Amino acid sequence: NMWGLLRTIYLVYMFGSIFCIFKQKPRNPEANMNVSEIISFWGYVYEEYEVVTEDGYILPLYRIPHGKNESISKPVVYLQHGWTLSASIWLVNPPKSSLGFFLADAGFDVWMGNSRGNIYAKKHVYLDSNSEEFWAFSYDELIKYDLPATIDFIVNKTGQKQIYYVGHSQGALLAFGAFSTNTQLAQKIKINFSLGPVATIKHSKGVIRSIAFLEKTTTKVCNTTSMVPETATHLEFSKQGSAVFTAVSLMAIKKGINKAPLSPVLFLLKGFVMVCFIIQGMRTGIFQAYDWESPFLNMLHYGQPTPPQYKIKDMKVPTAMWSGGEDFLADPIDVGQLVADLSNLIYHKKIPEYSHMDFVIGLDAPNKVFNEIVAFINEDQSS
Repeated sequence: NMWGLLRTIYLVYMFGSIFCIFKQKPRNPEANMNVSEIISFWGYVYEEYEVVTEDGYILPLYRIPHGKNESISKPVVYLQHGWTLSASIWLVNPPKSSLGFFLADAGFDVWMGNSRGNIYAKKHVYLDSNSEEFWAFSYDELIKYDLPATIDFIVNKTGQKQIYYVGHSQGALLAFGAFSTNTQLAQKIKINFSLGPVATIKHSKGVIRSIAFLEKTTTKVCNTTSMVPETATHLEFSKQGSAVFTAVSLMAIKKGINKAPLSPVLFLLKGFVMVCFIIQGMRTGIFQAYDWESPFLNMLHYGQPTPPQYKIKDMKVPTAMWSGGEDFLADPIDVGQLVADLSNLIYHKKIPEYSHMDFVIGLDAPNKVFNEIVAFINEDQSS
């Protein structure tokens, strides 16, 4: 039933009332801006492209080729957002505390992509975004099609044989999946930087686990040949939902409040595009392809009765990782399993007080995370 969702909506309203986020206040000029408008607002040069995946999805790709006072070609860094977010998450703070601007000012050529189905990526060569077919995807398609198409485009456009990859949450998961199964793609990555890394979510905490309440009502839908199209199209949240999410997180940071009970509420509400896949991950604790809950259907899709696992041990890309002690989604227990599976982990920093979104919108993230990414790239370039 939907009582779990209704309870979650009530919690959002309650927290919103407490923090006055629903009261009329002076509007932030960035509130209704798209990615390119935000970049221009802060005085940076930008470029915008469209990447077409092998299966026809059209993904917007944004580039900040240099900082405000620099035009010399520098190392290329690609940023991949987390679940239900978009490229704009790298730009929501002022430049000194937004990783996209931060890296550009550090002298890098910054690219920011979008996964299919997010607010900027609802175009397809021939499918309508309101159709069931458009939403018939899981992480498997993002791993198999979205990431290779985007990275190949960047490599071809810049002429660089290798680039640096930064993934937050789902962005880290896509890297683990793609770089462990696609060796040709993995060879194009110099260092894989993982923030709030997710591979398995068996031990995730908080309201995010309310998704489990939907299991009985989604089982029938999940077992069909489509991937929760009704849920995806009717419960997907808008840019305003993202703004509320970011506003509460930032407010909690400024007030010194532990965001652990707040972040998952809003994170959960931002979309259910791949709810069946999330339920599967919570239930099994295994990083594997989508389970069609039928040996016949699994055989049809994978040539075997059970879904294949993504073998993280097969990923040889040097990986630096930052994880949080209060992370409701990338729980320390799950991260510990990930650490054990990584065959080329060159750095792992645990930040005890960090929750899931602190790695990208925390006001102290520049000191605790961003500067270290810059140092890694500069050291790699000089070696």
